Amino acid sequence: MTSTATDLVTVPQAPRMGLPIAHMRNVYRLHDVERRLEKLPAKEHETLRATYERMLEKGPERFQVKPSGIPAMDQLYDDLPNFHEVLDDVKRQLALCADSRDALEITPMLLLGPPGVGKTHFAREMAQLLGTGMGFLSMSSLTAGWVLSGASSQWKGARPGKVFETLVDGQYANPVMVVDEIDKTGGEHAYDPLGALYSLLEHDTAGAFTDEYAEVPIDASQVIWVATANDARAIPDPILNRMNVFEVQMPDRDAARRIAGKLYAGIRASHDWGKRFAPEAPSDVLDAMADLAPREMRRAWMTAFGNAKLAARDEVQVRDLPEQHARRSPIGFVQ
Repeated sequence: MTSTATDLVTVPQAPRMGLPIAHMRNVYRLHDVERRLEKLPAKEHETLRATYERMLEKGPERFQVKPSGIPAMDQLYDDLPNFHEVLDDVKRQLALCADSRDALEITPMLLLGPPGVGKTHFAREMAQLLGTGMGFLSMSSLTAGWVLSGASSQWKGARPGKVFETLVDGQYANPVMVVDEIDKTGGEHAYDPLGALYSLLEHDTAGAFTDEYAEVPIDASQVIWVATANDARAIPDPILNRMNVFEVQMPDRDAARRIAGKLYAGIRASHDWGKRFAPEAPSDVLDAMADLAPREMRRAWMTAFGNAKLAARDEVQVRDLPEQHARRSPIGFVQ
């Protein structure tokens, strides 16, 4: 499937970067959609008919976004101290296309690490950094093996897969697609939940990916894939071989204190009630927060702010933190 390069256009500015630029790229061909629509029997498959009509109405063009230069990433390095290796790799790939008309290419990545280390948060930050959209799929809550690739319209309750929906209903040809907890798929599904990834993670075959519901080739070659997992042993080797694998560790105490401090400042600044509290968190509270996993810190801060408000204090104290999270045991990889 070919792309169309028209005049450069701009898209809404994202934080931490210069104004992104975009070409327009066709993610499907109108002729393919019209042909499928014409073949539908009259007064049958109304849901599928509505899907084709929506595709014709929206048109095939989507923004293919990339930064206008290498974006400023210092804040991300500071906010995500345990993701420096991943950020270095992203920066290298951004540099290759920064001053050219080449499309942005990011090798699919797997973030491997213990629960709560911040893998999903990183993926969201990545979408914001690149100025593109994001699709999210939690494999741990998967109830159908065809959620990525869609199910045949002949089946009752069938619908398109997540890749199709993200490209057709979204604005971008190169969204960040997050496959969260890819190691939690299990083997109880009639269809292999990861089967579609074998072609989607390969640039050449992803260019003509066919969703089983719509049966219209979709150009998914520009999708930026970010998968997360706790244990690589549950992931098939052919999937691992298609991705850059990064082992992400829990931040050390100094880094954890910085993360906690930034979360305190961010929560305080984003709420009107935050101005009633001290601009910086006390040192002893940051020490206590450093024992928490990054995922737990926000909840702990919200509890602490609430307890301090009930006590009519303008400063959070250690006793305001939730007791069950006051200390944590070191978290390692799932055995």
